[in-house]
Parts: sequence; structure tokens; C-alpha cells
Amino acid sequence: MTATLGTTSTTKRTPDLGRAVELVSKEEGHRQPLAPEFVSAEDFSPLEVAYDFGKIRREDIEAGPKNIWRYKNLLPVPSNVEEIPNTEPGGTRLVDARNLAKALGVRKLWVKDDTGNPTHSFKDRVVAVALAAAREFGFTTLCCPSTGNLANAVAAAAARAGWDSVVLIPKTLEKAKILTTAVYDGALIAVDGNYDDVNRLATQLAAENETWAFVNVNVRPYYSEGSKTLAFEVAEQLGWRIPEQIVVPIASGSQLTKVDKGFREFGQLGLVEASPYKVFGAQATGCSPVSAAFRAGHDTVQPVKPDTIARSLAIGNPADGPYVLDVVNRTGGAIEDVSDEEVVEGIRLLARTEGIFTETAGGVTVATAKKLIETGKLDPDAETVLLITGDGLKTLDAVEGKIGPLATVAPSADAVREALRNR
Repeated sequence: MTATLGTTSTTKRTPDLGRAVELVSKEEGHRQPLAPEFVSAEDFSPLEVAYDFGKIRREDIEAGPKNIWRYKNLLPVPSNVEEIPNTEPGGTRLVDARNLAKALGVRKLWVKDDTGNPTHSFKDRVVAVALAAAREFGFTTLCCPSTGNLANAVAAAAARAGWDSVVLIPKTLEKAKILTTAVYDGALIAVDGNYDDVNRLATQLAAENETWAFVNVNVRPYYSEGSKTLAFEVAEQLGWRIPEQIVVPIASGSQLTKVDKGFREFGQLGLVEASPYKVFGAQATGCSPVSAAFRAGHDTVQPVKPDTIARSLAIGNPADGPYVLDVVNRTGGAIEDVSDEEVVEGIRLLARTEGIFTETAGGVTVATAKKLIETGKLDPDAETVLLITGDGLKTLDAVEGKIGPLATVAPSADAVREALRNR
């Protein structure tokens, strides 16, 4: 089969994608019909979903299910999406992080704890939307290149839907993420290369296999819309308002840009007051091309070779990097990066203050927020939200050898008392 750039041929059918009406190129605004395409043939920029929302009311959202489908009229999914077997992600808690706020010297701090999703990361959100759209385009196999969390989410969602799955990962991925993907019994393939190598391979395979939906390749415009639900939930959980500041980890950069899009859509629809907010980006120093571009004042991003324990963020050539820079600059935010040592301390700080065990990406977010506060870039008096996007049980190797029992003692009260005295 021969495919054009960014296009996959599938079964011909008229898709029901709710209030989504077309795809629009991000650079020049070229419009085209809804299709499994991810790059504009006109200007070679990424494609984004456009909608005709009509009237959307708070009370209709509030009457919806306690998952992302309460926002179905703001997503490119079928009108009956709740009836389609899926993992039903979303509805995760927004934690009033008073202890962490005190430790960081922030007046009001919230933690959006997305570890409560079905496979314990925000990726369940984007995959659920991608799968719903892929069904409408006639795909039958769910696929992805992944740094870990997406692998879990795709394998689980495919199993729930009764689909086959093909998941490509770098062979150096954390063992926990490999096992928590393999358990769903799809086709898991480790590749001798980094994520950017795996992503290039996925793009090739997407063009060769017309029934394979690579969620972050040929159905990427639909997949990426799932990240808006983080913004929707935060705003609703805050009592239908937008926080003044939000800190978002950066891998491909899509999540940050879609959180911004979600806030803007809520404001445009009158669901919240369209108040100003600042978006801040967080990267690990060992893979910080967007942070480096921001610091240098550039509007483009130079690829790097990743070298960090934060493997879920280790994308050396982030597809949405330039658009992250646009969002951060437009909102008056900033982008910072932190060392692996700071990442581990960020993990431990969140755990000991709020009882939330996050993976390395969350450690990046917490440590970056701390650094932004210390350097005066993040206002400690403004209400702030941190996005914690994955569970620490997935990256145990990051803290292994750095934490453990206080002591090993004989089975006696005296021995315990002695250990506590020496603490």
C-alpha cells in the first residue's frame, strides 16, 4: 500500500465524532475533512481538531459520568461513547496540598493526582479518546511507540475493547513498565534504540498497515485532545474557575499545549471566567531541548540525545516543542529543567508531604516548581496547580538504594526504641 504523508487508508465510512467538524493545520490554518491524518499536506504542520460546539452548559457536564466522558461534547468521540467498552479514565482527585505548599513557601497549592487512572497515568485519557476515534475510522488494531506509560494504557485499552495491540518500546525501559504492559498479552516489541528511533519506526509501520491505529501517529490529532480533560477537571474541581498558575511536565509537549487549549475552550464557552493564567513547563536536564530553547529565547527546538532517569519524558525531538514555547510565552510562564538528583528529591518531597508516590515525571514537576519559586519565576502568592501524571510504582529503580528501612533489629521493644533514638 502507498500512503501519502500523514495519511492512513482505512475502511470508508462516515465517522461520528460528535461536535468535531474538521482538521486544521496549526501553522497556516488550512482546513480539511476529519480523517486519520496527522500532518497537513498544505503546510506540513501538525493537524488539530476543530469543533462546532454549539451550546454547552455546566449542568449538562455535571450530570454526566464521573469520568472523561462527562466532557464528550468537547472531544472528538462518538455521541454514544459511554456505551463502547473502554477503561473509563478520568475523575481523578485534585488534592489540596497544604503540606507541600508550606514546604515550598506557596500560599495555595493543588496537586492534580492522575495516578488514580486505570493504568495509573494520564495516558489512559488520551488513549480512550484515540480508541474511540480509531473505531470510527475502521481501524482494528491499537498501536503506539512509547516511553512506558502509553504502552500500559494502549495494551490495557485494547484488551478491554477486544482489539489486538502492537506496542513498541525502547529496550532500556524500566522493568516495571515492561511488565505492566506485557501482562495484557498484546504484542510488545522492544527496540534497540531510544524513543526517537522507536517513533520513526512507528511512523513507517503506520504507513504500511492500514488497520493499525498508532494512537500518537496516524490518529494523533484525536489522541492529543484527551489531555484537555485534565484542564476541564481542574477547572471544574476548583469550582468552575481557572488557576492562576499551572506546572506541566514536558515530553512531546502535547499535554501542555492541550491543557492550555482546554482552559481557553472553557473560557470561550462561558463555562468559566476567561481569566489570565500562566503555564510553566518542566523537563529533566538530561532531556531538556524545550527548556534550552526557552532559556536561549529561540522559537525552535534543537533535538538532543536523552540521558535521564525520567524516561517517560525522554523525547529528544519533541513534536510539539515549538508550540509549547508559544503557549508559555503567550501566558507569561517559564520552562525550567532539573537534575536527576533533584528529580529523586522531588519524588520524596511529594511523598513525605502529601502521601503521593509519583514516578520520575512527577518528581520533575515538583522539583521544577521548587526551582521556579526559588528563582522568582513562579509567584508564591498565586494559586498554583501541579500535574502529577504517573504512579511511582512504575519507576521504583529511581529510588532504589536511596530509601529503605530505618534499621534491622531483633524482635524486641528495646531494639525498636534504640533504633528510633538513633533516627
